[in-house]
Amino acid sequence: MDTKTVIIYSSVDGHTFKICNRLKEVLLQNNQNVKLFSIDDFKEDVTNYDKFIIGTSIRYGMHNKKIIDFININKIQLDSIKTAFFSVNLVARKSEKNTSDSNPYVIKFFKNVDWKPTIVEVFAGKLNYKKYPFFDRIMIQFIMQMTKGPTNTNTEIEYTNWDKVKAFGLQLIKL
Repeated sequence: MDTKTVIIYSSVDGHTFKICNRLKEVLLQNNQNVKLFSIDDFKEDVTNYDKFIIGTSIRYGMHNKKIIDFININKIQLDSIKTAFFSVNLVARKSEKNTSDSNPYVIKFFKNVDWKPTIVEVFAGKLNYKKYPFFDRIMIQFIMQMTKGPTNTNTEIEYTNWDKVKAFGLQLIKL
């Protein structure tokens, strides 16, 4: 049987999309049948797939509402297949907050969503002040100041551990 996998995502600045593409690449390199969709473009039935992966980023402390609504609407179908969830956020740049059990955004997410995916992962995102609109830049600077992160508006740092992304991709194959 040819297992069919789908990855749906929500990405504000494009970094979650980049992570999804890397996961897709790992799956394709291992002869997996995989499709990738933005949450805005996915119109299929969840049960058309054997494995369902959802990835989303954080903005202002929240995961994308469309992802949350999608999970709530499709919970029964998601519970009937193998699933994975990953969150991309800058808090995960800190080693003590880069697991599903220690990341405050992931903990909060699962307190508010009645769904238990087969596996959960957290990836650190990318900080790129120059790419942010004015208001977002000010808010992210404020958050970074509170969390002892970089606040210089010329800062561009990719915190993502790409080996961890690849390892997660390999884990998805065994899902």
